[in-house]
Amino acid sequence: MRKLSGIFLVGLCLGAIGAVVLTASHSGPPAAEAVAVAEPLTTMSDSPPSTPTPTPTPSASKSATPTPKSAPKVDAAEVDRLMASGTVSAVVFDRERAAATVSVRADRGYTSASLVKLLIALTVLERGGPTASVQRMLSRSDDDLASQFWAAYGGPAIVTRWAGKLGLTGTRAPEDPGRWGDTRITARDVVRIYQYVLEHAPGAIMAALRAATERGADGFRQYFGIPDAAAGRPWAVKQGWSCCRPTRMLHTSGVVGDGDRYIVVVLSEHPASVDYATGSKRVTAIVSALLG
Repeated sequence: MRKLSGIFLVGLCLGAIGAVVLTASHSGPPAAEAVAVAEPLTTMSDSPPSTPTPTPTPSASKSATPTPKSAPKVDAAEVDRLMASGTVSAVVFDRERAAATVSVRADRGYTSASLVKLLIALTVLERGGPTASVQRMLSRSDDDLASQFWAAYGGPAIVTRWAGKLGLTGTRAPEDPGRWGDTRITARDVVRIYQYVLEHAPGAIMAALRAATERGADGFRQYFGIPDAAAGRPWAVKQGWSCCRPTRMLHTSGVVGDGDRYIVVVLSEHPASVDYATGSKRVTAIVSALLG
């Protein structure tokens, strides 16, 4: 990520994006954490009273393949085994059941990389900004556009405002106000953001996520995780990647299934010695296990 010189100068973030969320420690896999199955909606999405619980809505489908009735239940030990090194968090939220079927380290914090672009997009569209540019920022994970919007629409205040509005308990603005990709997030909070986007945000945001390009604006292949693991199911994604301060981040987030049934978030932090290709394969393997 290119650093802004000054509080809000335009820069280019090294990484961009990332879905169900996952974690494994650098000193070896952490002890398996209890997985919340059929977690109550109020636990996963206790939004302010003004934000009603989203309900499934029809969506454009990339395939006619039917969605399974329920996602498989995967525990932390299986997630850690697939991760091999580093840390991973994962959440699968079934909107039809209004419950989380998988919740592994949902409150563990990560550097957001490009996932913060969801909050940037919400802000720009709310204030009547250019829809086409916002969609390009999301679908191609364009860092230059993100930096321009960050500087023009409030910088760290973007994160602070949405954290308060949506009740994002683990989301924090970056310590360096010019580095939007250093925003702190959790898997639980990313699920809340998707719930809000699906129910209340302009349709332009989901349209952009459904149109995510295989290569990002920086040339990075952003079909790891959800797209590669979807196995014919319809999907929409916002991905994130960055390196190395001092670790490598690879995040996949979005919705999978007919009617956008499942919100899937996988956040992962890898040692810098793990290259992007290897890390991407690990994230994809995790999502495959989560989706079955």
